[in-house]
Amino acid sequence: MSTQINIQGAVGKLDAILQKPMLPPNHKCPIVILMHGLMMRKEFILLKKIADRLQMIGIASIRFDFNGHGQSEGEFQDMTVLSEIDDAKQVCEYAHSLDFVDSLSLLGHSQGGVVASMLAGEWGVSKIKSLVLMAPAAVFKDQAIEGSTLGYRFNPNDIPEYVSAYGRKIGKMYLKTAQELPIYETAANYQGDVCIIQGKKDDLVPYTYAERYAEIYKNCELHLLDNEVHLFGYDMDNAINIAVGFEDKVLLNNNKCFL
Repeated sequence: MSTQINIQGAVGKLDAILQKPMLPPNHKCPIVILMHGLMMRKEFILLKKIADRLQMIGIASIRFDFNGHGQSEGEFQDMTVLSEIDDAKQVCEYAHSLDFVDSLSLLGHSQGGVVASMLAGEWGVSKIKSLVLMAPAAVFKDQAIEGSTLGYRFNPNDIPEYVSAYGRKIGKMYLKTAQELPIYETAANYQGDVCIIQGKKDDLVPYTYAERYAEIYKNCELHLLDNEVHLFGYDMDNAINIAVGFEDKVLLNNNKCFL
């Protein structure tokens, strides 16, 4: 079952899709919150396929557009990672309120992976059952400090009102907060099960950032895929199999092999 929903976010309504497996009366299931990257949206095929696969094995999901993205409210130029974390919190609170949900997990791609990692670190395992990071883009902090974003240069000590990239305006507050984000420090507080999936040929995020993530977690499996790129376009099904297999194992206590 797939339902279009709206959830109040940091700066306005968030457009979202709830997918729920068929459940017997009074039965509950896990739910996974799926988060897209910068300039992406909830219709990103990777997230859609993961949502469909999760539903098939008995796990619900919500995928949504962050503020300033897709069909959600808010201006892209005003978006920051902190406002996206606030969006994610509101979506999680909504998910926690659903009567069929028995646990909540996070899965994020690219910048959505950073959001997921920081939220999990802030809330902890009591609220977040598991965490999947797909090409988590912690590199954007180092780039902002150096004075670049998506290949476009700026003065890091005198940030302009916005930087134009791919036809969008990346705002000053996004870049300023990116320089100061305690990404790994916050993420390291999470004590639950973590799965990290990263391509060694990622054209936007060096896989060393995934390796650093893996070093801070106590219960982590790291999958470095030799030929994979940032959007997992080389063998997307393989990446999806790893992510869904991990959720099946951790959330449903199954050990099926999806590879």
